[in-house]
Amino acid sequence: MLSVKENLIVEFSAELLNKFSDVVSRYPADKQKSALLPILHLVQEEYGWLSVDAMDKVALFLNIQPIEVYEVATFYTMFLLQPQGKYLLEICRTGPCCLVGAERIMGHLEKTLGVKEGEITADGLFSWRGVECLAACGFGPVLQIGPSYTFYENLTEENVDKLINELKEKAKSEA
Repeated sequence: MLSVKENLIVEFSAELLNKFSDVVSRYPADKQKSALLPILHLVQEEYGWLSVDAMDKVALFLNIQPIEVYEVATFYTMFLLQPQGKYLLEICRTGPCCLVGAERIMGHLEKTLGVKEGEITADGLFSWRGVECLAACGFGPVLQIGPSYTFYENLTEENVDKLINELKEKAKSEA
């Protein structure tokens, strides 16, 4: 289901539109819809998430119906349909990781960060969510941090705390 807490009105820059055109040029003339996935990635990279307005403008650019964009954006969990924290912590919640403590790690994140799954910390730095298989079943529990998709394996509460502190320090140094 398409659900957002706020809608961001966007105007794609000339540079972004040029990137769209470059992507579309890779496909046959009557198959511009094939460019949808890479274009959605470009939009999310630019804005951090996919607002309804952004998706509508992608549909207009590709000359397809908005519902065709919504169907794709809601199917793939890599697309974010609401704003997220600067660091999106994604924890594998499938069977193998749960057997070795993924649910415990998710509970620890909720307690440590003070936010439930899908919420953003007050400082805007963190949000977290459970995701499907991250393809490291032998090293669980596993976490990835978006948007760079850095992986952390064999999680414990202690190394999660260390990671959170490192990310806070990184954010301070970038400010």
